[in-house]
Amino acid sequence: MQNIEVGGSHSLKNGPLLKKATNPPVAESAIKSLVHFFAGAVGGLTTALLTSPLDVLRTRLQSDFYESTVDKKSRPIALRPLSAPVHHLHETFRILFSIHRVEGWRSLFKGLGPNLLGVVPASAIKFYTYGNCKRFISENNICAEDGVLGHTISAAIAGIVTGTATNPIWLIKTRLQLDSSRQNASTPIPRRYKNSLDCIRQVVRQEGFKGLYRGLGASYLGVVETTLHLALYEQMKIAMRRKETASDSLKGRSASSRATDGIGMAGAAGLAKLLAVLIAYPHEVVRTRLRQAPMNNGLHKYTGVVQCFRLIWIEEGTRALYGGLTPHLLRAIPSAAIMLGVYEVIVSAFDDSK
Repeated sequence: MQNIEVGGSHSLKNGPLLKKATNPPVAESAIKSLVHFFAGAVGGLTTALLTSPLDVLRTRLQSDFYESTVDKKSRPIALRPLSAPVHHLHETFRILFSIHRVEGWRSLFKGLGPNLLGVVPASAIKFYTYGNCKRFISENNICAEDGVLGHTISAAIAGIVTGTATNPIWLIKTRLQLDSSRQNASTPIPRRYKNSLDCIRQVVRQEGFKGLYRGLGASYLGVVETTLHLALYEQMKIAMRRKETASDSLKGRSASSRATDGIGMAGAAGLAKLLAVLIAYPHEVVRTRLRQAPMNNGLHKYTGVVQCFRLIWIEEGTRALYGGLTPHLLRAIPSAAIMLGVYEVIVSAFDDSK
């Protein structure tokens, strides 16, 4: 009787606990999704604000705007390997200051509105899709969650979903950044678009709804960069965690220790981004060209991914496929470091608080 009573008492005591055990995982999963959203949003918003001038410059250098406004005779025919990086940095900042001088400081933040509007949903979709894909792959024993194949599949799906959902936002941002007004010139050139809403109206009216998805094919090529970045980052992160000792486990760690981890993760994110960009960069140029506004006759100079590659190659050479690489790296590396660094610190802090 004593045993039954103890057993019954144990059951009664554990009955509510069993119910609680089934509910918290659902609530915890929802909360963790919000944590992922918040972490990505904070990192994205911060990088968008801090790197907007370089984003404007990068977009212009990727387009044919730079080709038509800079005197080609002023460019050196050949550069020594050691002096080339210095020259590119010098040219990058020279053009940056010329934009400020000719068009005003506000021109350095063109497209910031749609950029900010795009960062939050893009970050939310990307990290939500990526994390859930990894969990789905692991739970269904498709492959190891921490394996290269699992990371590659998850990153590719996240890149495709994010690119499809946010392409209209980035198209509007690109159009606004390429929309230049030179009031100091002998023949002033007015801006084509008044603001983001006006840009959307003109695109839909002149090019149809599908005009908002110009450059989507090149964005899908960009999935290669996203996949390389996240897969390389995850493998670097795994290698870093393998070096941790048993006494340096995640639970019970100090805030300074978590901050150190964040710095390490940020460094890994930056290095992974550098490698991914160097491998897959030409798609960025093609995507920007495809998103350019129509010419004065209403026709698009670039009509497709393959045609765009060929035309750039014929008219401007291989070098043009890497136009804007320097400002892109100056922006992309710290952006990736901040984004994933903030993400890891916030998620780690949430895990430690459980």
